[in-house]
Amino acid sequence: MTEQRVAFVEPQAAVKTTKTTLVKSPSKKSTKSVSVTEHLLSASEVAAKYNVKINEEKPQDSFGLTAAEAAKRLAENGPNQLTPPKKRHWLLRFLDILLGLFNLMLIVSGVACYILLGINYEANYQNTYLGAILLLVAFGNAFMEFYQMQKSAAILDSFLNLIPSLCYVIRDGLTQQISAKELVLGDIVVVRSGDKLPADLAIIASTDLKVDNSSLTGEADPQERSKRNTHENPLEATNLAFNGTLAVVGNGYGIVIRTGDNTVIGQIASLTANEERRESPLSVEIEAFVKLIATIAAATAILFFIISMTVKNSGISNSLNFAIGTFVSFVPEGLPATVTMLLSFAAARMAKRQVLCKDLQGVETLGAITLLATDKTGTLTRNQMTLTFVWTGLKLYFAQNLPSGSAEAQIAVPFDQNASAAANELLHAAAINPTAKFTSIEGPIATREILGDATEAGLIRFAAVKLPNFETALNEYPKVLEIPFNSTNKWAMTIHKKRHATGSLMLYIKGAPERVLKLCTSIHDGEAAVPMTDTHKAQFDEMYTLFASKGHRVLAFACLALPETQFPENFEFSKDPINYPTSNFTFLGLTSLEDPPKHGVREAVGKCRAAGIRVMMVTGDHPLTAEAIGRKINMMLTDTKPMIAKKRGISEAEVPESDVLAVVVHGDSIDGLTDAEWETILDKEEIIFARTSPKHKLDIVKRAQGRGHIVGVTGDGVNDSPALKKADLGIAMNISGSDVSKEAAAMILLDDNFASAVSGIEEGRLIFQNLKKSVQYTITHTMPEVWANLLYIILSIPLPLSSILILVVDLGFELIIALSYAFDVSENPAGLMKLPPRKPVTPQSIERLYRRRALDHAEYPEDAAAHEEGREPELSKGTKFARGVKKFFSKRFWAETFEKTEDEVLIDGNVLSYSYLEAGTIQTLGCLTCYFFAMWYHKGVTPYEAMKFGADWGVNPYNYSGRLVTAADQVEALAFGQSAYYVGLMFQQCFNHFICKARLTHPYGSFMFKNKWSFVGIFGGGIFSLLIVYVPPVNIAFLTSWKLTPYVWLIGLAWGLLLYIYAIIRSYLKLKYAPIQYADQIEGLQMFPTRFSIHDKK
Repeated sequence: MTEQRVAFVEPQAAVKTTKTTLVKSPSKKSTKSVSVTEHLLSASEVAAKYNVKINEEKPQDSFGLTAAEAAKRLAENGPNQLTPPKKRHWLLRFLDILLGLFNLMLIVSGVACYILLGINYEANYQNTYLGAILLLVAFGNAFMEFYQMQKSAAILDSFLNLIPSLCYVIRDGLTQQISAKELVLGDIVVVRSGDKLPADLAIIASTDLKVDNSSLTGEADPQERSKRNTHENPLEATNLAFNGTLAVVGNGYGIVIRTGDNTVIGQIASLTANEERRESPLSVEIEAFVKLIATIAAATAILFFIISMTVKNSGISNSLNFAIGTFVSFVPEGLPATVTMLLSFAAARMAKRQVLCKDLQGVETLGAITLLATDKTGTLTRNQMTLTFVWTGLKLYFAQNLPSGSAEAQIAVPFDQNASAAANELLHAAAINPTAKFTSIEGPIATREILGDATEAGLIRFAAVKLPNFETALNEYPKVLEIPFNSTNKWAMTIHKKRHATGSLMLYIKGAPERVLKLCTSIHDGEAAVPMTDTHKAQFDEMYTLFASKGHRVLAFACLALPETQFPENFEFSKDPINYPTSNFTFLGLTSLEDPPKHGVREAVGKCRAAGIRVMMVTGDHPLTAEAIGRKINMMLTDTKPMIAKKRGISEAEVPESDVLAVVVHGDSIDGLTDAEWETILDKEEIIFARTSPKHKLDIVKRAQGRGHIVGVTGDGVNDSPALKKADLGIAMNISGSDVSKEAAAMILLDDNFASAVSGIEEGRLIFQNLKKSVQYTITHTMPEVWANLLYIILSIPLPLSSILILVVDLGFELIIALSYAFDVSENPAGLMKLPPRKPVTPQSIERLYRRRALDHAEYPEDAAAHEEGREPELSKGTKFARGVKKFFSKRFWAETFEKTEDEVLIDGNVLSYSYLEAGTIQTLGCLTCYFFAMWYHKGVTPYEAMKFGADWGVNPYNYSGRLVTAADQVEALAFGQSAYYVGLMFQQCFNHFICKARLTHPYGSFMFKNKWSFVGIFGGGIFSLLIVYVPPVNIAFLTSWKLTPYVWLIGLAWGLLLYIYAIIRSYLKLKYAPIQYADQIEGLQMFPTRFSIHDKK
């Protein structure tokens, strides 16, 4: 296994010092290792390296680069933009589709038709139409699929914006606004609160600057940035800020050290290109079916070509014509168009449900997934910290609605500012201490945009709702000193002009509870400050534990009323040296904040689990927080091993692994997991991975796929992109998602809501059921077409159905009726999401997969290394073809083909049996009845005559029972017979259309008539068929007769009714001896809405 090391591309002038690579990823390609060193340099050294003039004391007065130097560097290094992923030319993409096996068969047949036309024009003049139709169908199929791909790509391009458009730089001593594409190495960028950083920067000066690195590293909390740094790892360095991250608070100045593809975001985007998505299950199944049909069709055509040439002495022209007819009859020409159009309709419906499919196959893949790995923040939760509980004045309050029966509702009361002096003081602290602020005062408070980190946003949103004078509070109580939060102190302090009994200044402090508590010597009991006692500390511990156990973020608040004698109103505070109080504070209380689940997530996860889909959380958050959210949203219902051990009073080692169904895995342990430990973890029903890195997420996807899972992955950050690309279905977020993640994913949630993905799963399952119905319906008519050609050779009867009529069956009424399945409703909407995944992962399926993989590795040892790396081996098309042919003639292939599995495939034994053997046989008999009846009714030709004189039909006259039948009579009789065969097939297929609607129940009921397009399709298909037969001059091209008696319709209807009765009896027997298997019920699922709601009084 080769290892690719990717880091910043080192600019021309590099400083030799400690080198650190930024990103590591397994790859099939090797790439040189380059390093970043700027985080180890001082601001002046970075400036010297990039030959730019800076003023460290007053960065706003820096000179920067000259315009001429910037232009020169831009010409040398190119624009500051990410290179779009390489895309094949549209013509090559079209040819890829056109030269697929199915279309290739049609093209070869079409070309052969024109070759025959050249050999004998008069005998084969119909090939003018036949060849044209075959070629038109091949190009039409390819065009439809290509059009859908281009349409999805165009929609995606409208979402992408790979670089912020404008930024501020200092050049020639002036601050100016330029296009971000024009940034060059050495430029000094001005960073303001709210800016999306346009390049990778080395910070040379800052004021309370914090950046949101979550899209790169998964860190939920904003990270401080300044010119000081003590970390060797560039991603942890506090003096580097990266392209694509957001400045949430403060401002600063930075020197551009990497642009475009050389930035961190650019390199992760390039890593994504090294991951390949497996073919979708639907693609694999359709390809296997096409290969099977092509093999059977080719073998049959060759066999009967030889029989026609040798036994029947038909000559090469007639024999080849017959072989083409046999081949065409086997191939359901309308199938690709049907599948493409059905998926297109489904994709359009999913778009209305806020799910954009970039790839049509992804529509069905979403319905087939067996495991959904989702991140937490922004997908399952709102990414909006919300204040939930307040403990102040030694009382517990709830800030949001609680279920009346919950434990907290028994001990807590609604928060009221006037409940106590402590509550009032804490509310003021929450209002004026945070650095976050609303960007606008318009609209409801719950939906206003806030500039600042999520925790402080939660505080001011709460304060804005509860404090009447919130909007004027900062003006009434102006800030005179601010000490921002830092990782050393873990608290933030502000001092305000706010009058109290002993003075005019009030100090507020908030931060980590244990740190703030240590600074306090008194506690507010609701009326006044009292000395802190052990009892108070015990109450603090109890509340802190309660909040932390729920996975909430807990903040402590304290205050100090500064006496006028020491700190008069005009007192000048100083940070260096410190002249403000740092101890003897009064503890005000605790606040508990959580990122609550989004509305509908609990029910959505429950639906997934009820449908047999495993939903696992993969997050960078703390294990306790992740587990707490998981237990709120149906993701984790059972006890983990530590919980079981605690309940039983034994050690964790004594708990049998078989008793444990839930596990929370810390990211620190993932790299050291053995194969056996991975198997143990992935065997669990409920899994949460916490504190994970992008590499861990990718490993999890590969491990799950290695067990046979069809894996869906949700993500929004750049760091999620490799996993999104590798997953069978990557699902990116539209609103919060990065451009790289959208490019890597196969599907985009337009509203960033996990519940939309579950709606998509339901839609995907429905379209699979409808596809299966459509395919079953479509291939049923194959046997009447095939038998028409085989009986022509075997019994020497006149050809009952010509090749051109076969095409107008497949591409005429059949296609029109088959498309209506796209709009079928579910037979049982509630039952659809209770079916297990169609390719469930079970102990039996895992054993079977491992056994087959071991046999593959034994046969092809060179493939083992690629599979170890979680990728498919690189094989040439020739090698793949040779292996496929060899496999087809092996005993193992047929043994595995007919091995019983739990999988439900698009075209399974039940579909093949019904379509080819049962309904196909009944329809063939019905069509033959119509055929012989029409020949007898109109021209007096009996079935015996047709068989006796069929070899020379239409060529020589014959006498039978004293009756002369001329060649012209024979041709006319055949026109009646072929017309009847065609019409009889159409009427029987109308009945079959409704029969195929029932997959989970019997073929009757109200659900069969809810799709109005079924009737539109039947009406349209019927009109088309009657047009082919009864309307001159259209019928001339197809050699049909407009004089055909309507009595034939009655025969077709009678056989259709017989088929319907047979199908009802069959369904009863099938459901009795092979009942539908539903997913196992899961105890404890909470299928009611999440309790969280924000009541806005504004």
